[in-house]
Amino acid sequence: MVTKPATTPRRPRAPRRKANRPSSFVRLAPFWLPAFALYTLFIVWPLANAILYSLFDWEGLRRGAFVGLDNFVRLFRDAPWNVDLWDAFRHNVWFFVLTMILQNSVALGFAVIISKLKVGGRFFQNLFFMPHLLATVLVGFLWSLILNPLFGPLNKALKLIGLDALAQPWLGQPETALPTIVVVNAWAWLGFPMMLFLANLGSIPASYLEAARLDGANAWQVFSRIELPLLRPSLIIVSVMTFIGNFNAFELIFVMAGSDGSPAGSTDVLGTYFYRTAFGTGPDAIQMGSTLAVVTFGFIAGLSALFLRIARRGTVIYD
Repeated sequence: MVTKPATTPRRPRAPRRKANRPSSFVRLAPFWLPAFALYTLFIVWPLANAILYSLFDWEGLRRGAFVGLDNFVRLFRDAPWNVDLWDAFRHNVWFFVLTMILQNSVALGFAVIISKLKVGGRFFQNLFFMPHLLATVLVGFLWSLILNPLFGPLNKALKLIGLDALAQPWLGQPETALPTIVVVNAWAWLGFPMMLFLANLGSIPASYLEAARLDGANAWQVFSRIELPLLRPSLIIVSVMTFIGNFNAFELIFVMAGSDGSPAGSTDVLGTYFYRTAFGTGPDAIQMGSTLAVVTFGFIAGLSALFLRIARRGTVIYD
């Protein structure tokens, strides 16, 4: 009988200690830290200061007693704050509604047409997107010259072709001033929503469209029943960005109509009203300007978040 030599039990190996490697959060700090610092410096810090300033009484540049929400009550209750606020808000609503109808519907139409082109699609994309690259101040200045009632080329062209009745001071009448600025704003920003719609249209599988055509669908039915429902993500983004941009509108209106909302206050919006309030010479400039800024921010952020939440509930995923 052969016996095996006794073996000594092996000691379990101690687990190797991993080197203390920094987490990905720390490793990526050089990339996100500068952006976070700039965002905090130019967005978070001013917003926090505006909220703080709105809670105090101010005597010029000297902070007075803590008043809580009294400034907000004054803004909505006392004249002339409440009258000017609701007038500016009403004009802002019209500015947004008209822009949604004109700018985004035209952008969607152009996107659908360009997506069907076999030749020249890239040229028209660049052509319609170029005004978006111009500075807003430059756009306002150029269109102010074009619309000038004395030497502007628009009125001269209308008179030249026999449409003298249409030649008028476009920016000098309360009835036409705000719609004119809406048209200029739509012209300047048309390219951005158009490019979003084009990108969304390009992501739709061609098999969906071919199947619809094989079933006898015409061009309108293909668009309304196939393409338009699949454009929902870009429609949501464009709608929210249009809402935010229009309720923050200031530069174009300031250049074309001034800070007082001329003529007769017909172009006064929340941006110009805030400018006059915060940078005015009155003793309430800091507190009421900060209060108006906080109210405007809360309205825009709250309504945008609510719209996105409702829109996402109805989003349909197509396989």
